[in-house]
Amino acid sequence: MSLPPLVEPAAELTVDEVRRYSRHLIIPDVGMNGQKRLKNAKVLCVGAGGLGSPALMYLAAAGVGTLGIVEFDEVDESNLQRQVIHSQADIGRSKAQSAKDTVLGINPYVTVNLHEGRLDSTNVMEIFAEYDLIVDGTDNFATRYLVNDACVLLGKPYVWGSIYRFDGQASVFWSEHGPCYRCLYPEPPPPGMVPSCAEGGVLGVLCASIGSIQVNEAIKLLAGIGDPLVGRLMIYDALEMTYRQVKVRKDPDCAVCGENPTVTELIDYEAFCGVVSEEAQEAALGSTITPRQLKEWIDADEKIEIIDVREPNEYEIVSIPGAKLIPKNEFLMGTALQDLPQDRKIVLHCKTGVRSAEVLAVLKSAGFADAVHVGGGVISWVHTVEPEKPVY
Repeated sequence: MSLPPLVEPAAELTVDEVRRYSRHLIIPDVGMNGQKRLKNAKVLCVGAGGLGSPALMYLAAAGVGTLGIVEFDEVDESNLQRQVIHSQADIGRSKAQSAKDTVLGINPYVTVNLHEGRLDSTNVMEIFAEYDLIVDGTDNFATRYLVNDACVLLGKPYVWGSIYRFDGQASVFWSEHGPCYRCLYPEPPPPGMVPSCAEGGVLGVLCASIGSIQVNEAIKLLAGIGDPLVGRLMIYDALEMTYRQVKVRKDPDCAVCGENPTVTELIDYEAFCGVVSEEAQEAALGSTITPRQLKEWIDADEKIEIIDVREPNEYEIVSIPGAKLIPKNEFLMGTALQDLPQDRKIVLHCKTGVRSAEVLAVLKSAGFADAVHVGGGVISWVHTVEPEKPVY
């Protein structure tokens, strides 16, 4: 489905710009007119992480005239395996500032606008209104639904991407011409069902594969060329090296873009997606201990059984002394319950406290009333008890 160009062309290209973009200019489908449209375009990238890194760099190289960056985080050493817009020297710096420096290093003719802070219901409409196109590089469901709903309400298209381990997905959502994200995923998965990249990992180069697809789609939309991924979901398997497409149809009953929408304004997306289930929240209430409290119990030789509910590869990176590894899934299936000691207090932990809270709910319902979990998980343990150990 071909669509008209998203933006009008700029008045002219300078001599320097002609030299810079000459390989675009000699492509008949792009040419001088298409490059002028890119120069006149304003594109916002939500996130300067795994997907935002290649997206911002190639948007800049392509000659998109104005780039916006929404980012609240700082560069961490664990980012550098995939977030190639940042370098070793940027550790501890604002990701937005670091990304801006790299973008201007690639193309000084680009105007870069920074929006440093969390994107939420109070600022998203004002920020998005400044731009022609949104590129979604987020890694959590709450922000994905926020981006989608804001774009539908503003009538703006956005290019979506998602990555996990060796798998990637990409599509273009534009409710005026096709489905939106809610047509594909009407509701978020149950809390804890889908692990994040921080929990499950991601192959670094996968970010480049999906990020480049996003930029490709952005250029097509801005210049009005080719057949954009509107109504199509691209699925990439890096291990099998396969691409396949799934048609996505507009849902007439969609809550936000359907014929009778029930979502006509922004909502509380954290509550809608629920990072932790209600059962886990209730279980953790009054049954959460700090790493220092656990250390005191260990030093006092208290009768406790420390159980790590992460995956084996995580356990190999760093662990709490004396912790026994029993992955979360074994509790959800019920196979781990029969082997738990009855004469010791069960102390659960994971990476940050989310998975252990879910397992705690399982244990409470199974009769382990005095079980507790470590708030902040092994990451908090390292920061407060064993800072010489690595984090991930």
